[in-house]
Amino acid sequence: MDETPTDTTHRSEPPQQGDETATLLGFLEYLRATVAWKTEGLSTAQLHERPLPSTMTLGGMLRHLTYVEDHWFCYVLSGQRQCSPWDAVEWEKGPDWDWDSASEAGGDALRTHWAAAVEQSRQRWENFAAEHAHPMDALVARPLRGDMNARWVLTHMVEEYARHCGHADLLREAIDGAVGE
Repeated sequence: MDETPTDTTHRSEPPQQGDETATLLGFLEYLRATVAWKTEGLSTAQLHERPLPSTMTLGGMLRHLTYVEDHWFCYVLSGQRQCSPWDAVEWEKGPDWDWDSASEAGGDALRTHWAAAVEQSRQRWENFAAEHAHPMDALVARPLRGDMNARWVLTHMVEEYARHCGHADLLREAIDGAVGE
């Protein structure tokens, strides 16, 4: 049986000799698992804590990443209308609505919505890949900024998560002292 190696936090390690798609998806999954690990076990109050001189919270990060998943995999990659609740947000009035509105939600709801968005993104990627002979090279329309290929979308998702995993490391340590890569 060929099992994917995991680390001590049970995150699947990205493949060391995978092709481009497996490598990008492997790193994205590893970073998603890191966000789950950095937010697990925290109460709603802890997820909304601002332990550093910043407006950033782990709860806001979960809500923001829920939006990011939906935006890139639903709206851009799948070419669908903005998913709910993002389609009803007046972004001009509150460009940080995803971060700011998290304080209205409980911790379990934030984690559940994010996990559901991740699962939907996985399914959307599978559907997209099945529809294209060379999915990484397939063009997708990015509203207002022009076409790009799916490779760009996956690379951007890795970058987005990597940046926020660094933030999550600092926030979690400041909240309860938990550390780790």
